[in-house]
Amino acid sequence: MEKIKFAVIGLGHIGRRHATIINEFPNAELVGLMDKNDEASKHELVPANIPFYTSLEQMIKETEPDVINICTPNGSHSDYALDCLQHKRHVVIEKPMGLSKAKAEEVIFKALQVSKQVFVVKQNRYSPPSKWLKEIVEDEMLGDIHMVQINCYWNRDDRYYKKGGWKGNLELDGGTLYTQFSHFIDIMYWVFGDITNIKANFADFNHQELTDFEDSGVVNFNFVNGGVGCINFSTAVWDTNMESSITVVGSKGSIKIGGQYMNEIEYCHVDGMEKPELPPTNPPNDYGPFKGSAANHHYVIENVVNTLNGKDTITANALEGLKVVEIIERIYETRDLAEIKKKK
Repeated sequence: MEKIKFAVIGLGHIGRRHATIINEFPNAELVGLMDKNDEASKHELVPANIPFYTSLEQMIKETEPDVINICTPNGSHSDYALDCLQHKRHVVIEKPMGLSKAKAEEVIFKALQVSKQVFVVKQNRYSPPSKWLKEIVEDEMLGDIHMVQINCYWNRDDRYYKKGGWKGNLELDGGTLYTQFSHFIDIMYWVFGDITNIKANFADFNHQELTDFEDSGVVNFNFVNGGVGCINFSTAVWDTNMESSITVVGSKGSIKIGGQYMNEIEYCHVDGMEKPELPPTNPPNDYGPFKGSAANHHYVIENVVNTLNGKDTITANALEGLKVVEIIERIYETRDLAEIKKKK
C-alpha cells in the first residue's frame, strides 16, 4: 500500500497520542507537528525529530502532508478543518466536529468543493460491546426497541479544569456533552438513529468556579424510529469515573453494557441468544489523575490509511459527525446558563 503522510495540529493529550500512533503505524508517516505554543513540542511524549511549526501554512508548504489531524480545542476544530481543506488536504477531526451544525455544514461543503475526505474520530465504535450492540439491533434480535437509557457518570474536577485553559470555556469547550460524552451520543445515534421531542434539565453542582456551563443533566426524548430514551450525565462524581452504560429494553429481550467505559456486557437476557464472550475492550485513555474513553485511536489511523488506499470505507463520515453535533445543539437549545450558574 502507498504510505500516507500525516501532520498533527495541537499537541495536548490527544494530539500527542495521534502523533505517537501515526509515528509507529505501518504505511503512515508523521511529517509535521503544529501548535501555537512553542513549548508544546518539548513534551516527553511528543515523537522526537519531527519538524515542528507554529504556522499551519508553513507546515503544509514544507511537509506536504496528505492528511492533517486536528486535535485542538473544540471551538477551533471546524475552522482548522476549513483551512486544511482550502489547502486541499484530507482531514481527521477529533470530536466534536464543531460546536454548531452550521460550522459542520461549512466543512462538508468545502470538502465536496475540493474533493477531499473528512474523517471524524468516533473511536467508541471500535469497542467490541459497541459493535455487538450495533449488530444485534440491526439483526432485530431485540425486537422492537422500547427504551434506551444512557448513563455517563464521570469525575472532572480542578485536576482537569485548569485556570486559563480552554477546558470549561464556553466558546472553546462548548459544554459537557461536547467534550466528555459526545462519543456516547454517537453510539446512540449510530445504533438507534435520530431523536425528537427533547426535554432537558441541567445543573451545576461542583463546577461553579471551574466552568462556564453545566456539570450534570437529565435529557429525555423519543427516537424517530420508535421507542423512548434518556441520557443522564454528570462530571460531578467524586474523585474518579463511576460508569458509562447503556441499557436497552426491547420486545424480545434486554441488555446492559456497562463498566466505567461501556466496556463489558453486564446483563443479557434475549430470546434465542446466549450472552456472548467478546474480545476485551482496550483500556481507557490515561491522562494521569483522570481517564477518558477507550483508547481506540489506532483503529482510526488504520481506517484513514486503508480508506485512502482504496481498501476500506470511512468508519465515521462527516455527515455522521454533523448529526452528533446537531443532536447536542438541539439538547442544549433549552440550556439557560445564567440559571444553571445560580443553582447550588
